[in-house]
Amino acid sequence: MSETNDTGNNSGGRKPLTVARKSAGTVKQSFSHGRSKQVVVETKKRRAVGPGGAGPAAGQTSEAPARQQSDTLEARLIATARKLGITVDELKARQKVLLERKAEEANRAIGNKEVAAAQDRLRSEQERKAQEARERDEAEARRRAEEEAARKADADASAAAAAPAEADRGSRSRTTKPDVNAAPAQPDPAAEEATSRSKRGKTGKDDRERSREAVARTTRDSGERRRGKLTISSALGDDADRQRSLASVRRARERERERRFGGGEQREKVSIEVTLPETITLQDLAGRMNERVADVVKFMINQGEMLRGNDIVDADTAELIAEEFGHTVRRVAESDVEIGLEGEADDPASMQSRPPIVTIMGHVDHGKTSLLDALRSTDVVSGEAGGITQHIGAYQVQLKSGQKITFLDTPGHAAFTAMRARGANATDIAILVVAADDSVMPQTIESINHAKAAGVPIIVAVNKIDLHDAEPDKVLTDLLQHDLQVESMGGETQAVKVSAKSRIGLDELTDAISLQAEILELKANPDRVADGVVIESQLDKGRGPVATVLVKRGTLKRGDIVVAGAQWGKVRAITDERGQQLQDAGPSLPVELLGLDGAPDPGEAFVVVETEARAREITDYRLRTKRQVSGKAGAAARASLDQLLSRLKDGTVETSELPVVVKGDVQGSVEAISMSLDKISTEEVRARVIHGAVGGISESDVLLARSSNAPIFAFNVRANKQARDLAEKEGVEIRYYSVIYDLIDDVKSTLSGMLAPEKRETFLGYADILEVFNITKVGKVAGCRVSEGKVLRGCGVRLLRDDVVIHEGKLKTLKRFKDEVNEVSGGMECGMAFERYEDIRVGDKIECFQVEEIARTLA
Repeated sequence: MSETNDTGNNSGGRKPLTVARKSAGTVKQSFSHGRSKQVVVETKKRRAVGPGGAGPAAGQTSEAPARQQSDTLEARLIATARKLGITVDELKARQKVLLERKAEEANRAIGNKEVAAAQDRLRSEQERKAQEARERDEAEARRRAEEEAARKADADASAAAAAPAEADRGSRSRTTKPDVNAAPAQPDPAAEEATSRSKRGKTGKDDRERSREAVARTTRDSGERRRGKLTISSALGDDADRQRSLASVRRARERERERRFGGGEQREKVSIEVTLPETITLQDLAGRMNERVADVVKFMINQGEMLRGNDIVDADTAELIAEEFGHTVRRVAESDVEIGLEGEADDPASMQSRPPIVTIMGHVDHGKTSLLDALRSTDVVSGEAGGITQHIGAYQVQLKSGQKITFLDTPGHAAFTAMRARGANATDIAILVVAADDSVMPQTIESINHAKAAGVPIIVAVNKIDLHDAEPDKVLTDLLQHDLQVESMGGETQAVKVSAKSRIGLDELTDAISLQAEILELKANPDRVADGVVIESQLDKGRGPVATVLVKRGTLKRGDIVVAGAQWGKVRAITDERGQQLQDAGPSLPVELLGLDGAPDPGEAFVVVETEARAREITDYRLRTKRQVSGKAGAAARASLDQLLSRLKDGTVETSELPVVVKGDVQGSVEAISMSLDKISTEEVRARVIHGAVGGISESDVLLARSSNAPIFAFNVRANKQARDLAEKEGVEIRYYSVIYDLIDDVKSTLSGMLAPEKRETFLGYADILEVFNITKVGKVAGCRVSEGKVLRGCGVRLLRDDVVIHEGKLKTLKRFKDEVNEVSGGMECGMAFERYEDIRVGDKIECFQVEEIARTLA
């Protein structure tokens, strides 16, 4: 508001002040740095409207009443503030809060009305849908009742054939076309029964509808209870009520179902049979018992065992838990996987004759393989290195009569004891070959013992009877010392005199085998799954693991799943000793088997199983067992090593060890070499096979030998180019052998060089001390007289005092007068001084001796 001078009034008095409806003026604004600006200011006033709706009269202003009202309101505020003891600003703030609260309550009331309206709409919509559903059900029931009544009326009309046709038509018209103006008919019992039957037919649908309505009603009621603060957004949104969780709805349905069907009663606990292995986890145990893991863990906690679901318990604890939960237990062991592996016993009606399995045994170079060559009319000896058999050969010979005989040729060298034992265990008849010029030898006695231990009959073949120094009768007499009595001497053992080189007595030998086979009545069932024994195994570069097996029962076919020891595989190929491919192999037939995942140990049994899963289960168990056995053997070796170390500390023994790596062509050769090296080892020196395997020498073998400072012994195998280069670079020695006793002799000579030489003491003589001289820069010197023998310079001496040895050492000085001499004979005097010892006295005696070192060798 600005003041304006009235220029139209020229009176000299002061002009009155007026309020213009619109006024304008200029205001000068000053800024920094001397700057200024003229601003035009225009003020507009709002017109006040009176109670009557008209503005103030012309020429009057509304400013005075407004100012008066404002002053009155301000005065009231000041008075109220003084009464309350607060400032005007605080009073205004309180009034503002009150106004906001009133506005919020008004909005809440509006929102509650809208929510109630929305709920009413939702409820009416649900009731409308329920009413429509009921009407549809009633209409469907009426329709079905009418159809049932019409079918019944038709049946009655056809039964009443004597009634007039007009009455029949009238009745039918009254039944099918009721008068719409007539009074409602009384309900028909048949129609009511059909309606109820229709409703019972839809029990599932009605129950589901009622369950759904009950859940919805429960959800709605609980939602209204839990809603809490209601907002306009929640009331007008898609979900007017808070939805219950899925678990809550499921529990409500379960309670409704139990209420309707009486399921609230406690179910009867079912007892089941629980199969328990030797160890099991709590989680697996709970699954087998059909119980919750939490219940089993809670039970163990109550027993004082803080266990979790993945903790392992033994079979006894698992049995107690299962019995506490009301179940029965059946205990099983890991070895149960092999139960039933051999199959059922054969039916005697299905048994058929099979060829006999004959093992040729005896001492080395007694003509075993030559005799077999004569029977086979082949030359196998030329293929054997050194003229000796070094692994089991399996052959089948067909005689002129058509009879077949399976021969196993075992080695005769002392190193192949295990091979001879396997041959005796896998055979039906043992042929003991004894040279007529050599008689009974150590391996001959060993072969007799193996055959007796296996319980097989023996046929003695006295070979080389065509030699000029042959003494067949002496051989038969020598056998009596080993409890082997032939028929010519009143015993039961057959004896045949043969000559493999001159082919003498071969027919008599085959007749003896046939006779013994008839006595044994050898039979087998060829129409069952095959089983047998592994004779030999090797790794072939082109074919992989190859196992020589002997079928004992059944028929082995290509494609069968075979378990052999800790190895398994699917048969890819079957070949005989001549290399011919076979589709199957019957009883008593030796064949080579391809398809295994590794070379099985000789002597292991093989059997055909149904599935690969069963094969894996069996081999896994056998591998675990083998690892456990090897772990125990390692612990025993460590224990013996501890004992050895303690003996070394005591000085009672000094042991030198030769580590070696052995690679062979077949598993039996590696086994024989390892056993032979163990036999020639002693407490002082020993050969330890740190690695023995089948196959050629690889780079990993060279690396192992380098880290162990061991040589590599290769028996009938060679190293590849990479292994040879690496061995030359690393300085690893590789020795190649084709005859086993050459390898054993080399190892024996090496171990002999490691033996400490034998020390032998030689007595020289005695000397008596007559005087003791103390010489400067020399020490004490004994003046002696040699009483017996002689004294040599540098010999060993013992100082005896009262016949007790008080010092043993070496002679440092030997003088005759002032000259050093090498020897002083008996009866002469000399001067003697000891090394690092001067406690000598007159009357002591000196014993002189000399120690010689003699080289030792292994026996």
